[in-house]
Amino acid sequence: MTASYYAPKGGHPGQDQLLTDRAIFTDAYAVIPKGTMRDIVTSFLPFWGKTRLWVLSRPLSGFAETFSQYIMEVSPGGGSDKAESDPCAEGVLFVVEGIATLTIDGKSHSLAPGGYAYLPPECGWTLRNRGDDMLRFHWIRKAYEAVEGLDMPDVVIANEQDIAPSVMPDTDGRWATTRFVDPADMRHDMHVTIVTFEPGGVIPFLETHVMEHGLYVLEGKAAYRLNNDWVEVEAGDYMWLRAFCPQACYAGGPGRFRYLLYKDVNRQMALRPATGASQARA
Repeated sequence: MTASYYAPKGGHPGQDQLLTDRAIFTDAYAVIPKGTMRDIVTSFLPFWGKTRLWVLSRPLSGFAETFSQYIMEVSPGGGSDKAESDPCAEGVLFVVEGIATLTIDGKSHSLAPGGYAYLPPECGWTLRNRGDDMLRFHWIRKAYEAVEGLDMPDVVIANEQDIAPSVMPDTDGRWATTRFVDPADMRHDMHVTIVTFEPGGVIPFLETHVMEHGLYVLEGKAAYRLNNDWVEVEAGDYMWLRAFCPQACYAGGPGRFRYLLYKDVNRQMALRPATGASQARA
């Protein structure tokens, strides 16, 4: 089945639109509906030309603290030769519209919709939109947590269309996850996957776990349980869950429900405040 990836286009609603929307911010979770991603809430970054972005999440003390997530919008001819300014940051890119030319150590890669790239710290990547159409992609960033005795992860370039989803047991194929890196590879301290529910698929219990989540709905709609609340979400909406926020899902159809998922993994729980020096590999 052909994949579908929703991307915001910006603009502004008319003066006659009601102010009521589905945006929610609580101590346990946030919901940022697609209707809030307008021109007035875009941001800009140093050394990125012809580019704007929507910031979906950022570290906030007492809430979600491990990652940031952007939707980048790069006009033809735009991009950056100094993309990442933090030498301790690792990143994941996921393309939803257009073609990205990603260059790492002098080697160029073309990322079409569904294209994925994992970028370890200090890999010196650049990105350009050399096409005629707008380029839109997700950029998820995290301070890499190095572990003595483990090498730095390798660069990963992939496309969702080339990866067979892993079906969850006892679901008759209604719940599956597309994984871009091996879950058993302890070098990775975060995973970004695509979760797919066929109509009628559910998360059949309230997941309550240590991982933080960012969930961007790529396709379809569903009812999502967040802490004590059921919320309806659709393509273009974003959910941000702190650690241990109970969650469940019911995908009622009529089509598939799919989201891009971030979670932090594979590390000991910090017992004291982190310092910048401890985040980076010497």
